[in-house]
Amino acid sequence: MDNYQKLCHLIDKYCDANGAVRTDVEPVWMYRSTGPTLKVPTIYKPCLCLIISGSKEVTLGQDVYRYAPGQLLVASVDLPLVGHVTTATEDAPYRSLSLDLDAQVLGDLVSRMDINLAGDGDSVRGLFVEQTSDNLVDAVLRVVELLECPEEIPVMLPLLMREVHYRLLRTGKGALIARLAMGGSNMQRISAVLRLMKDNFHKPLSVDDLASHANMSPSSFHHHFKQVTAMSPLQYQKRLRLTTARQIMLAEMKDAASAAYEVGYESTSQFSREYARMFGAPPMRDITAILNNPNHSPPVGA
Repeated sequence: MDNYQKLCHLIDKYCDANGAVRTDVEPVWMYRSTGPTLKVPTIYKPCLCLIISGSKEVTLGQDVYRYAPGQLLVASVDLPLVGHVTTATEDAPYRSLSLDLDAQVLGDLVSRMDINLAGDGDSVRGLFVEQTSDNLVDAVLRVVELLECPEEIPVMLPLLMREVHYRLLRTGKGALIARLAMGGSNMQRISAVLRLMKDNFHKPLSVDDLASHANMSPSSFHHHFKQVTAMSPLQYQKRLRLTTARQIMLAEMKDAASAAYEVGYESTSQFSREYARMFGAPPMRDITAILNNPNHSPPVGA
């Protein structure tokens, strides 16, 4: 049995027939679907995603990323994305894993490795698809196999996750991840601003204040921000707010007015207009359609 077959077996064992599970191995999410899913906005945090069977499509702004077994998708910063499963059947389900990335672990590894970081003057997109490696898949398998030996998790998980980060840095685009871990790099400064925006998305936004936080001029900040996220700071904040509101309505069954207020909108009518423009229908009609669809995809990164 090869590593992909072993991972299929573990996902089938520990994940529901259709749905997402945060496993007892805390950095690991599992996802399984027996059919294509709706396009669902999700806020990804830094993570490594591996498809074990089936395929998926993810959109960032106008950029479309497609990946399948043998490829990995990495979100190196917090990003509001839209994803959906494109290939899945009852007999051949979609199966995937998502592992949270740790900037401290990356930083420590980068300081010990010889990685070519030339060209850091400009920023790069905070999302990419890359061919995976046998060593990386093997390291991920050993992390997931800790589910079979829970008593080993406290000791072995930090060691195995460190190897996953190392193997990721050794992939073809490892230098892009390494830039994120470099203190003072443009990528690292934009990443810090994105975390600040994510934690305070419900508050008024001042681009000048964000540029100051990044220690950049407003024009330089706007350029690097768009390079990383494929959108402007105002567009990013709007996507954060509307995506979070949608998740609140789905998970907590709150009405549109309550969700709008919770994410920082003062006007319910403005919220409804912007929501309809982004998702194609007014809030409650959209939520009802999702809940009535058997292929509703939960908001997870995998």
